[in-house]
Amino acid sequence: MCGILGVVSQTSASQLLYDGLQVLQHRGQDAAGIATLDGRTFHLHKGNGLVRDVFRTRNMRALTGNAGIAHVRYPTAGSAVDHNEAQPFYVNSPFGIVLGHNGNLTNAEELKRQLFVEDLRHVNTNSDSEVLLNVLAHELQAKSNGLRLDIPTIFAAVSGVHQRCRGAYAVVAMIAGYGLLAFRDIHGIRPLVAGVNETEQGPEYLVASESVALDTLGFKFLRDIAPGEAVFIDFDGNFHSQRCGGDAKLNSCIFEYVYFARPDSVIDGVSVYETRLHMGEYLADKIKRTWPEVDIDVVIPIPDSSRPSALQLANRLNIPFREGFVKNRYIGRTFIMPGQALRKKSVRQKLNAIGVEFKGKNVLLVDDSIVRGTTSREIVQMARDAGALKVYFASAAPPVRFPNVYGIDMPSRTELIATGRSDAEICREISADGLIYQDLEDLKAAVRKGNPNIGDFDASCFDGKYITGDITPQYLYEVEARRGSEKTSKPVDDDQMELDLAMSLSSM
Repeated sequence: MCGILGVVSQTSASQLLYDGLQVLQHRGQDAAGIATLDGRTFHLHKGNGLVRDVFRTRNMRALTGNAGIAHVRYPTAGSAVDHNEAQPFYVNSPFGIVLGHNGNLTNAEELKRQLFVEDLRHVNTNSDSEVLLNVLAHELQAKSNGLRLDIPTIFAAVSGVHQRCRGAYAVVAMIAGYGLLAFRDIHGIRPLVAGVNETEQGPEYLVASESVALDTLGFKFLRDIAPGEAVFIDFDGNFHSQRCGGDAKLNSCIFEYVYFARPDSVIDGVSVYETRLHMGEYLADKIKRTWPEVDIDVVIPIPDSSRPSALQLANRLNIPFREGFVKNRYIGRTFIMPGQALRKKSVRQKLNAIGVEFKGKNVLLVDDSIVRGTTSREIVQMARDAGALKVYFASAAPPVRFPNVYGIDMPSRTELIATGRSDAEICREISADGLIYQDLEDLKAAVRKGNPNIGDFDASCFDGKYITGDITPQYLYEVEARRGSEKTSKPVDDDQMELDLAMSLSSM
């Protein structure tokens, strides 16, 4: 998961981009980068670390120009430590292009071979984003015959990208001498929005991963960029758009609403905050049906993403809601920290229990989801150490049983606590007295309350249905082989995993 920004401004773009990256920092903590365009010259600075650490005053002064793009990186392909894989990426042929990408190409290896053998292009890193950049550059060159670009040619090139690339991608790119290009894959898996700021000098446009970036930078929300759509904004402030994907249909990533997006964002017409409230309502109703005998004294959220769901759940069950954990906000989000040992070590540095809220009580802990289970296990133990009599655990999302291949770092089955385990076994693994999960249909209903026109979602990590249609058990094994699998205390039944996946694919 990454955060992207693109701007065509009437004044210097670098401060806007820097401020926007700060707002999108939750989408990636591994690396950050900004590229601006001054005339026909790109200025680029990027590096590993948080936004505040990557950029210094001298770096910002060098980022001149009124247009640019920016990126915060959360690695899902390539190296988590190689600074060369920080974005944006740059190519100088045929027109000079910088590009930032949120998502994951599922046919990156095939494209890399095509680029080398057929397109005569060389990819320097292991990043699928650099592959995407070179595919775009080749399509621009092929559609223009190496001559000047015009709007129809640019959109034709994006159509070529859609025909060649599979997977999830929301993209911002700057073409030297022409303008800002942004587009979204034909399934609309990754979010992308556009906004405008009317000034005395003329309109300014901003494209971003989440609407919260528009709000904080003073831009008015225009609309979501549609699946398969491309937007091009020239340096005179003219806004052009066109559907470039033939069979485009919205399938938003449902995990955006569960965890990744900020609660003050609106994605595809749906308030993330309201969705999380609805998730709490549905979960409360399930608790009423399935746990009528369970005596719960207090509902405590695991900060921060689960707080709206926990609050609404407590209200619906008429049980006191309390803040039982204090969060150290200077520790990164554990779910997107590379390395199991680092995630485990960070939990107790990140959270501290307020003993008075636990001592002598039956506690229901509410989290947004359970992925690896490491954090959940540590937090259950913290509650017991603080004096809780019983510790129940509720997940506002269904069990994560399948790898996600569209930009979330869940490639290995052995990292997922729910893979190959029943709910009772998971409950024992995290040492809880009871465990309850949200039903998938209830989660979908919670999102659709905000936008009934959403047909379906990418919910592959929950149901194993990969909407791009190109994911096979063999593909997942190859992903694991490239990245290396972590061992779990309970081996995964490979035959059962393949059978489950095959059944999911056949039901699509």
